[in-house]
Amino acid sequence: MISVSEALDLIKANTSKLASVKIPLKDSYGYFLAKEVLAPISLPSFRQSAMDGYAFRSGEFSELEVIGECKAGDVLEFELHENQAVRIFTGARVPDQADTVVIQEHVSANGGKISIQTMPEKSANVRAIGEQVQAGESVLQAGTKINESIIGFLAGFGMGEVFVIDKPRITLIVTGNELQEVGTTLKPGSIYESNAIMLESALKSRGFDSIQVLKVEDDLEETKKIIASGLKSDVLLISGGISVGDYDFVKESLEYNGVKEIFYKINQKPGKPLWFGKRGSTLVFALPGNPASSLTCFLIYALSALKIMSGSSDYNLDFQSGILSHRTVNKFEKTVFFLGTETNGNIHIYPKQASSMLISYALGNALVMIPHDKEILEEGETVQYLPINRN
Repeated sequence: MISVSEALDLIKANTSKLASVKIPLKDSYGYFLAKEVLAPISLPSFRQSAMDGYAFRSGEFSELEVIGECKAGDVLEFELHENQAVRIFTGARVPDQADTVVIQEHVSANGGKISIQTMPEKSANVRAIGEQVQAGESVLQAGTKINESIIGFLAGFGMGEVFVIDKPRITLIVTGNELQEVGTTLKPGSIYESNAIMLESALKSRGFDSIQVLKVEDDLEETKKIIASGLKSDVLLISGGISVGDYDFVKESLEYNGVKEIFYKINQKPGKPLWFGKRGSTLVFALPGNPASSLTCFLIYALSALKIMSGSSDYNLDFQSGILSHRTVNKFEKTVFFLGTETNGNIHIYPKQASSMLISYALGNALVMIPHDKEILEEGETVQYLPINRN
């Protein structure tokens, strides 16, 4: 067996980000930029009025004749004298011969003339060309995660497409004769299948949408075939069948399909029988079948690899420090992941902890890591935890 840190290091060493692809900007939310973005145009690309009001030539005149109107989208030009003004609206192009906009609240209008009651400073309420960004300026670095504001920002340049790091195509295989679809009448000796819907939800909530879900009963030849199909993806996740029982065929089927084992079994609880391997550029995580074990291994190990492949620099686990609210014992001589609740930095660990139980996962918001060499933790001691269930 290897340690948690050794397993994470091996995953990192064997994982690379995917190739860059060009995709429509409207579909780019959650992707990471593959290239630095240079501004193709200045923003704004013309002098804009920042307010509704009147554009004029700054000078000594406060009584002005209104000779026309500019609204957003107009490209009109005016021969503008010092005693003249143009009615203008927010976002409209300021005429070349105007240098200032007085807001409409600061004038009194009488027929075709206005009287400025509060004289603005020269250049007031005029957005200069490139006030936000100059053409050619570096505006976003490679590796930046695209959000809604970035999409809007890039759309302002007229960009309809963007280069991003591709997201992995994922196949999720669930094994087991005892598994039964939800929504059906439960048969004696069967259990409802929960890992597929749980892991698929975990993937989708983190922006991984290219998911194929396959199911296979405990049959060696069928397991070989379905794993061969799943290896066409960038990442293959397998739930169950990786232990050493008479009907656990995953490890043998992976070997048959030429997947190189990188490690098998970690000195932790739950999730000891995690298997990690690789064939070509395809990564394979064979997760334990017990639901809590499966989810723990996904959150700690598989998710880090998916982030690296997607171009994220934020792939290290975001452990935080909390204060234990009660005495806790680790009698396993393993690194233990306990489920609990964090409130204002205080950690309460739930009493029900088992690889088959999801109730503590469902209620908790903290995955607490207890080191393998720490047997007793007293109330008030500092522990490390991973925030969960906080989206």
